[in-house]
Amino acid sequence: MKHAASFFRAGCLVAVACLNVGMAHAQSFGSGSIVPQDQQAQSMTSQAPGANGQQQAQQQAVDDQPRANWNSSNYGPVDPSQQEKVDPNTLPPFGANLFTGGFRGVMADGLNPAYTIKPGDQINLRVWGGTEMQSVLTVDSQGNIFLPGIGPLNVQGTSNSELNARVTAAIKSVYPENVQVYTNLQGVQPVGVFVTGYVKNPGRYSGTPSDSMLYFLDQAGGIDQALGSYRQIAIKRGGRTVDTIDLYDFLINGNMPQTQFRDGDTIVVDERGPAVAVVGDVERPFRYELAGETLTGGDVTNLARLRSGVTHVLLRGDRPDGPLARYLTLNEFRTANVRRGDEVLFSADQRSENIVVQVEGSYYGPSRYVLPRDAHLGEFLNAISVPKSMTSYQDVSIRRQSVAEQQEESLNESLDRLEQTYLGYPARTTGEGEIQVRQAELIERFVQKARQTEPTGRLVVARGDSIADIRLQDGDVVTIPESSDSVLLSGEVTIPQAMVYTPGMSAEDYIRQAGGFTPRADDDQVLVVHRNGAVIHAGDTEVRAGDEIMVLPAAPTSNIELATSITQILYQVAVATKVALDL
Repeated sequence: MKHAASFFRAGCLVAVACLNVGMAHAQSFGSGSIVPQDQQAQSMTSQAPGANGQQQAQQQAVDDQPRANWNSSNYGPVDPSQQEKVDPNTLPPFGANLFTGGFRGVMADGLNPAYTIKPGDQINLRVWGGTEMQSVLTVDSQGNIFLPGIGPLNVQGTSNSELNARVTAAIKSVYPENVQVYTNLQGVQPVGVFVTGYVKNPGRYSGTPSDSMLYFLDQAGGIDQALGSYRQIAIKRGGRTVDTIDLYDFLINGNMPQTQFRDGDTIVVDERGPAVAVVGDVERPFRYELAGETLTGGDVTNLARLRSGVTHVLLRGDRPDGPLARYLTLNEFRTANVRRGDEVLFSADQRSENIVVQVEGSYYGPSRYVLPRDAHLGEFLNAISVPKSMTSYQDVSIRRQSVAEQQEESLNESLDRLEQTYLGYPARTTGEGEIQVRQAELIERFVQKARQTEPTGRLVVARGDSIADIRLQDGDVVTIPESSDSVLLSGEVTIPQAMVYTPGMSAEDYIRQAGGFTPRADDDQVLVVHRNGAVIHAGDTEVRAGDEIMVLPAAPTSNIELATSITQILYQVAVATKVALDL
């Protein structure tokens, strides 16, 4: 029953079509002896109560240990007491890169349809038909243009789009028939606008009435990122505020009020208002300015650009009744109250209950599987169908990213120790100095080559005739090799080649048939690399079909300690990368 239950769980795990019993010459790992029945994986939740009292006792002991601050109603993996709170003043403001867009580069011509006529503007007038007239008219200080034979016409405040109709009506009041009128706003008077407040370079800057406020702010060097406000920018005229602009509306939605400036207007950037720090799983950490004293969590979420998968929010700040630290789901945070000085840390903290595992080598079915997070290698292999006569059962292995990272870290530490140990010693004589120079060159070349190698992350799971039933991890690549009839020779052999496997032959026999060792070979460092990833000295193992015989080079130095260190690292490189590094 136990074997059947395990088989049923494995089938549900992968739901693969490759278990087709009608497939010729195919068999499941479960029907072989690669994973003994007593080693097959069982989920903790699937064990019968009392089946393993010792394991349950150990689990209970672990569960009894506190994993969070239970004095708080909200808790999570981030311990507020162990992390320094982020000060909003240390972050760039949202919109910090706004004034790198070159707003000052192009001045508007002021001839847009919404532009309203003002004194000093020039209007090109042409009339033909019952009467003819052609003139460039200037709007005088009272807002009038003078039409020959008709008299003054007030056009101040008239929009550019309405100008032609207004002039045509005035002319046709005197010449009602057979008269055609064309008007064109030929040029506008430049304006000088004062820019002050919290900007980098306050002053008076020229432009046209239709220029954007950003054009004038950019000429003033932009908003002071430490002190200036992006949400309170006033346009004043004659001592009163005619418009207040919030640049967040432009930054997020692209909306910018079309203010028509007049000569002598003043743009005032107010002092920065209260702010919150937004960090964590966001595209860029920013300081967000509050429009008032508070925001809702929904407002902050809409402002921030969250990365995919964000599920929780850590909200920290100071309140009148003491410090606040709450760990909320994203939905709960939307209704939370965010105040000045708060830190908002978005976190993708919802662990997936599934992992993705890939298969390579000799197998039937798909190459990728979505498995439960507690899936084990045994039940996974038992659910995969393989060619019966073409698969090397005992050579299953796993490539794992975390193992590759550990191998790389260990190798780099060994290389660092090598450099620290043998480089930088002072020479006492000229001859000793020359030896140390050559030794330093050797070490530098060796270290440079060794650092360029890439560990495979191969995890050896073979245990004699069985496979260690380890828990799989996301991203694992399970290798099920095909059977092989060859043996590969590499490294310091005279003729590196692949040879036909002959039972009973030793590593030395294969090397002899390949021409023997090269002069640079270290005949004490002959390794056999099994297909399951195990790397063993040739004298301690038998050569199997599909193995690689690797001969390491001898360290080219008479310094015994240095040669020993280099030999150890060469062995480490061979284990991690299956490469006999050439010296």
